[in-house]
Amino acid sequence: MEKLTYTFAANRPIQCKTHVGVVGSGDLEILLEPTEAQETVVEIRTGITGYSDTWKRVIERFMAQQQILASIKINDFGATPGVVSIRLAQAAEVSMNG
Repeated sequence: MEKLTYTFAANRPIQCKTHVGVVGSGDLEILLEPTEAQETVVEIRTGITGYSDTWKRVIERFMAQQQILASIKINDFGATPGVVSIRLAQAAEVSMNG
């Protein structure tokens, strides 16, 4: 199990707690919570080790596009970067629209 943590400046607070996806083969779950902090912290737990550079690029791209201010937890079970991007976009949309 590998745990990765990334921190980003952000300026769009989310409106509600959000849970999307499931931890299952080739998928992941994402939990977003509002935060009082002035930055977004992304914590990733994955059973697939050695992909920290890929994770960092995917999360950086998401944050550059969305700028959401939240506590983000990702529990991964082998999701591809494409699946990660889709789930993140889904979570962002749900969290901003309640």
